Amino acid sequence: MGKLFGTDGVRGIANKDLSADLAYKLGRIGGHFLTQGKKRPKMVVGMDTRISGDMLEGALSAGLNSAGIDVLYLGVLPTPAVACLIKILDADGGVMISASHNPVEYNGIKFFNENGFKLTDEIENSIEEYILNDLDIEFVPTSGEVGRKIKIENPVRKYMDFLKDTLSIDLKGLKVAVDCGNGAAFKAAPELLNELGAKVYVIHNDPNGININVNCGSTSPEQVQKLVLETGADVGLSFDGDADRLIACDENGNLVDGDHVLAVCGIHMKEKGNLKSNTIVGTVMTNMGLDICLKEKNIDLIKTNVGDRYVLEEMIKGNHSLGGEQSGHIIFLDHNTTGDGLLTAIQLLCVVKEKKSKLSKLAQAMKVLPQVLVNAHVDKDKKNGYLEDEIIKNKIDEIENHFHGNGRVLIRPSGTEPLVRVMIEGNDLQELNAYAKELAVLIEERLN
Repeated sequence: MGKLFGTDGVRGIANKDLSADLAYKLGRIGGHFLTQGKKRPKMVVGMDTRISGDMLEGALSAGLNSAGIDVLYLGVLPTPAVACLIKILDADGGVMISASHNPVEYNGIKFFNENGFKLTDEIENSIEEYILNDLDIEFVPTSGEVGRKIKIENPVRKYMDFLKDTLSIDLKGLKVAVDCGNGAAFKAAPELLNELGAKVYVIHNDPNGININVNCGSTSPEQVQKLVLETGADVGLSFDGDADRLIACDENGNLVDGDHVLAVCGIHMKEKGNLKSNTIVGTVMTNMGLDICLKEKNIDLIKTNVGDRYVLEEMIKGNHSLGGEQSGHIIFLDHNTTGDGLLTAIQLLCVVKEKKSKLSKLAQAMKVLPQVLVNAHVDKDKKNGYLEDEIIKNKIDEIENHFHGNGRVLIRPSGTEPLVRVMIEGNDLQELNAYAKELAVLIEERLN
């Protein structure tokens, strides 16, 4: 990855790492690379509820306008709404200003192309090269060629109508507890669920610019777990700051993470003939319990590197309809081009409704295998040495052979720290701890 773009756009502390000047340049140069060759291009711009959103949006929109691009301003709404409104409004791309689940002092800028997909590494690298080398585009429009800012009327309504069109039933009879995280879903989530007929109990839907993700939302799932037990709700839904992911819980307050959602929705999609290629896409961190569950249901599982962009790339390449991560980023590619917490929520609720079953029972299809993570401290330039060390490789093989297919070892060098992460998965927690510590010590001895 480059110095500006990470796995999910450009992020940093707002007004420090992510300054108004940088936002202007990202708008001007990024917008140009996305829309060059288009006549009177237009891009949608949305943001979450952070106090720094106004500052960054103003600078970013000025940059887009300076490149001759009209800004279709959406205001506060979820990241996946930006992706789908690009197509609904026939725009040439879009930008979301958000730092997702991160604390309020952070913010981020994420681009989407005209098809609602995140940018390729090549385009990000081109934008980055210009900005880091203090270059500028040649196009300086004047007079009628300067871009305008156009406020779109009721974009949340357009997004909710899009979500409704993905359903064939309503949600009448279901009681749903919702934690909006004081983020971008504060309006859309309760309104949509109410319109679909559910009885809704909502908390943390009063954003003030500085309370986003503060002891609420998907990073504090205990809040919605408590609300479920207090209200007797059938399902709990907890969103992160930009509502591109969902963490749920069942009627007993037990967490239902992304792996469980993939199992519940994937099995239902297969039964209805909607699971393309009979395959679900996960990541290397997907719990092995999902492997076992899907194997029993004759569903294939493909694993990518960690990151929803890699999940999406694999889904597009193989024409798969369902994929996601344990963290709650779930992609229903037949409906939207990115992780969509609200879309995931209503799809999950539809399974509960159609099956006439408790979520706790549906989630039992997948048994979570315990995971143990231990860090081995290794010099940065030696972090990949385990790949060539025969003694380490033999030890990994020995551990995995011991599991007889009911456990695994995953070694992941840290991208930023002098660490090699040792993750071992299996049935016996005490055994896993012992193996993980033993292997971490061996890696430190061999590579240092």
